[in-house]
Amino acid sequence: MNERETVIITGATVGRAGREDRCLHQGDTSELRCNPSDNFGTLAKFAVHLGVARSSSVIVEQTGKNSGYRDRDVCGFCPESNFCIEGGPEKLDSVVNMRAVSKCFKRAGMDVIYSRDAGRYLCDFAYYCSLYHSQRRAAFIHIPSSGSLASPDTLVPILQALILTMLQHLEDTKQHEEQHPPLRQILI
Repeated sequence: MNERETVIITGATVGRAGREDRCLHQGDTSELRCNPSDNFGTLAKFAVHLGVARSSSVIVEQTGKNSGYRDRDVCGFCPESNFCIEGGPEKLDSVVNMRAVSKCFKRAGMDVIYSRDAGRYLCDFAYYCSLYHSQRRAAFIHIPSSGSLASPDTLVPILQALILTMLQHLEDTKQHEEQHPPLRQILI
């Protein structure tokens, strides 16, 4: 991460407790933007979506699912076909290995859980759409609604560390792909 990079952060919790100014700013090497109106474009390296879970743990989601949406969201929307993206793959995984990310934090004694099911509501819908449109360069983090980790003073540093760890895994994945191109690229 030598050049200046942008990570887009969205979700209902970004402005929580008036902490937008403290919201996950890394410093000189990356700009972590907390503006939900930003579009994921070619300038963004990664998108992180935050949602609230009825849990006392931080949960990192691996997979977004395309089908099974039958309930209306808070604005009354539900896709008629029950799909996020008509004709899209049934499941999409983030390029970041969230199991490895959660293991790093578990070893450090932090309550970070790996999950492959963000539900069939707004969280999973937003995550799938982001994975689809960003070439899978996205993450979804469910933050706790209660417990000691729900405090902004505790949660913000954990989110900073999680996102930096994800960016490192993203960089490692990119370097691995450059050194070991997929077989179909070698054969072409």
